[in-house]
Amino acid sequence: MKTINDFNFKDKKALIRVDFNVPLNEQFEVTDDTRIVSAKPTIIKILEDGGSCVLMSHLGRPKGVDDTFSLRHIVDKVSEVIGVEVKFVDNCVGAEAEAAAKALQPGEVLLLENLRFHSEETAGDVAFAEGLSKLGDIYVNDAFGTAHRAHASTTIVAQFFPEHKCFGYLLAEEIESIEKVMKTGEKPVLAVLGGAKVSSKITIIENILDKVDHLIIGGGMTFTFIKAQGGSIGESICEDDKLDMALEILKNAKAKNVQVHIPVDVVAADSFSNDAATQIVDVTKIPDGWQGLDAGPKSLANFHDVVMQCKTILWNGPLGVFEMENFSKGTIALGNSIAEATKKGAFSLVGGGDSVAAVKQFGFEDKVSYVSTGGGAMLESLEGKTLPGIAAILE
Repeated sequence: MKTINDFNFKDKKALIRVDFNVPLNEQFEVTDDTRIVSAKPTIIKILEDGGSCVLMSHLGRPKGVDDTFSLRHIVDKVSEVIGVEVKFVDNCVGAEAEAAAKALQPGEVLLLENLRFHSEETAGDVAFAEGLSKLGDIYVNDAFGTAHRAHASTTIVAQFFPEHKCFGYLLAEEIESIEKVMKTGEKPVLAVLGGAKVSSKITIIENILDKVDHLIIGGGMTFTFIKAQGGSIGESICEDDKLDMALEILKNAKAKNVQVHIPVDVVAADSFSNDAATQIVDVTKIPDGWQGLDAGPKSLANFHDVVMQCKTILWNGPLGVFEMENFSKGTIALGNSIAEATKKGAFSLVGGGDSVAAVKQFGFEDKVSYVSTGGGAMLESLEGKTLPGIAAILE
C-alpha cells in the first residue's frame, strides 16, 4: 500500500482529494472543522518536503453552480487550520484552474471550487478526470468519506497517475484501522452493533461473524431479535419482516462459536419523548403501550464485562435514543466501558454516523483508538466490499 511516505514531494504538485464536506451555518461559517483538521498532516508533510498542494473536494449536493455550496466560504477556515494562506480558484478544471495550479510555488496551497458544480464528477466522467489530472504531478487520495464512490476525483483520476498515486495519512489510517478489526486484530474481537434497523446492518453482521468472538446487539435492533424469540416488546420499534432473519443470524453465530449478547433489561417509556414516564423492565416483558428506548442497568453491567475481556473492539451504533438525555445513559456507559478497555491496551474503532456523533457529544473522541471519518465508506468496508477509491490506488 503506497502512502505519501513513499514519495518526496520536493518541487512537485500534489493533487489531493480531501473531504472538506463540512457543515456551515447560515453565515457560511464552518461549525465543525474535524475533516479539515484530519487532512492537515498530509498537507503539512507535502509542504515540508518542498512541494505544493492542489486541494479538491465537494461540498453538499448542489445542482449545478450554486454559491451556497461554494468552497470559497471555507478558505479562511482552511488557512487557519493549516497555518498557510490558502489560495482559491473558482473552477476545478479548465484554463483558469490550470493557470492557478501552474503558478503555484513550493510551500503554497490552492483550493479548487466545488467538484460537484460539474455533473461529470459524480458521473465518473473520464474527460473530466483527465482535466483534473492536469493540475498535479502526484495524486493523493485522503478522502475516506467518499472512497466508496466511483467519482471522477476519487477513483477515475487515479488512472492518469499510473506510477504516481498514493494514500494520504488519513485514508491510510482508516484502512489500517478497519484491517485491525477485520483481519489482524488481537483476539478476542468484539463488534457492538446498535441503531434502529437490523436491515441496515445485515450484510455487516453476515460479513463479521467469521471475524469476531463476541457480538453485542443494541439499540432498536434489539426488539426484532427479542420478538423473533417470542418475547413481548410492547410498542418498541421492530422490523416484523426480519424476524426469520434475526433467528438465522443467531443460528449462524452459534455455529461459528460467536457469543451474541442482547440486552436483558431496558428503560421503557410510555411515549417517544424525553419527558415520558419510564420504568426498567425485562426486555422480554415490555408492557403494552410502552417502548424500550435504552439499555437497562443489568444489560450495561453484562456489556461492561464483555468489553473488558476483549482486545479489539468495533463500535457501530448507539444503545439507545441518545439524542434524548433520559435515554442516553446506555450509550454513555458503553462509551465509558470502551474507553476503560482502550486505556488498558485494547484497540477500539468507532464508525458510522450516529456512534461518531455520540462519541463527539459525550467526549469520548480522545478516549478511543480511532474515530472513522466516513460513515457510508466505513459501513461498506465492514460489509467486505472493496471501495473504488481504495482499489484505484492499489491497482
